[in-house]
Amino acid sequence: MTATPRRRPPLVAVATLAVLAVITTPVHAHTGPAGPPPLPAVTASVETPSLFDDEAGGNANADDPVIWRNAQDPDRSLVVATAKEGGLRVYDLDGRQVQSIPAPPPPREGDDAGRFNNVDLVTGLRFPEGRHDVAVVSDRGRDQLRVYRIDPARRTAPLVDVTDETAAPLVFSADQDEVADQRTVYGLATYTDRRSGRSFAVTSRRHATDLALAELTPNAQGKVGYRTVRTASLPSSFGLPNGTRWTPCAEPGELPQVEGMVVDPDTGDLYAGQEDVGIWKLDADLRSPARLIEKVRSYGVPGTWDPGTEECAAGADPGFGGRHISADVEGLTIWRDPDDPRDEGYLLASGQGDDTFSVFRRGPGNAYVRGFRIAAGSGPGAPDGSQECDGAAVTGAPLGRRFPNGLLVVQDGANTPATAGPDGQARTDTDFKFVDWGEVRRTARL
Repeated sequence: MTATPRRRPPLVAVATLAVLAVITTPVHAHTGPAGPPPLPAVTASVETPSLFDDEAGGNANADDPVIWRNAQDPDRSLVVATAKEGGLRVYDLDGRQVQSIPAPPPPREGDDAGRFNNVDLVTGLRFPEGRHDVAVVSDRGRDQLRVYRIDPARRTAPLVDVTDETAAPLVFSADQDEVADQRTVYGLATYTDRRSGRSFAVTSRRHATDLALAELTPNAQGKVGYRTVRTASLPSSFGLPNGTRWTPCAEPGELPQVEGMVVDPDTGDLYAGQEDVGIWKLDADLRSPARLIEKVRSYGVPGTWDPGTEECAAGADPGFGGRHISADVEGLTIWRDPDDPRDEGYLLASGQGDDTFSVFRRGPGNAYVRGFRIAAGSGPGAPDGSQECDGAAVTGAPLGRRFPNGLLVVQDGANTPATAGPDGQARTDTDFKFVDWGEVRRTARL
């Protein structure tokens, strides 16, 4: 979710997990006012053009990236990224825009237009005539998924919309009128089941704790639809060690939502970031119990909604939160060593509250390793850092001459220097930063 003022009012506790049982790890209170120690800082070598969230800028707002590696020509690999009402953007490894795809129009007069929230890849989706790489997008505006085939032969327009409009049902809404409430599809992660070869998308719901599993269904005409396999819900209220219950503060009617998600392709584990709660781990097919493996620092902190300021006033911290991530937890992505399959790799998560990235082991226990920041570079024209990061993607595979050690792409929710719009007012300026993964490993000692 793009960084906006966080409005999280308290809600009535509700029954949770109609499908999933919930297991929480033991909570240990932490004390003391001291914050975390300073973290190592890395710098980006490339940034994409600014996206402006106003009419003059096409209502485009950077959100979530994914990296597509061109196996035949790694130098021509691409970054595909969502731009909310601005649709999709495709960039080359120099950060130059290769393609812009508009979000779809409203299905009928008075309805919402498309609003692309998250994107992920399926490598080698099995079509009747062969395999193709596709990008799958969650369309929050219309409560649908959209699918784009990646055709590297089309240098200036590599993404082709192959969504099967006849087989693209509403994901969470009962009908088009309910879509107007915008409790619609939000976060997204894809995976391919190794045993069956079938490909799936796991999605979350805006302002709710619901998750849905959808199977992608290519047809003989080269189009891709989907069908819902099952749904589940994460909790919205939590028991604390002091015997009380806690619900994250949110605007009335909103539940603690999930956005950042990633599926471990080797284990089939889904990591889901419930923004004001922490990181959950469960089977991507939504059949297993969900475990809360990492809590945000503010976990358990009471809050009271102030209708005047439209913000939550926080109470005293009871000390039940985690030590590493400042809410919102976002930008989950997994790194694996392409040259050493024995290396267990890392899970990365961005913390919007303090502009940091936390690194956890990918193996059993998901132990915390360390954190880092993406800071502004030095010298004329150097990219600034990443603030309020919403989405992130990493690969350890070499990407040609530009990024031979792999690449980390992150959203920057407050791109600088600030610019003024046609009315002279400051504009919401967002973009994506490209960071050499080798520099991250060296600087953060990963």
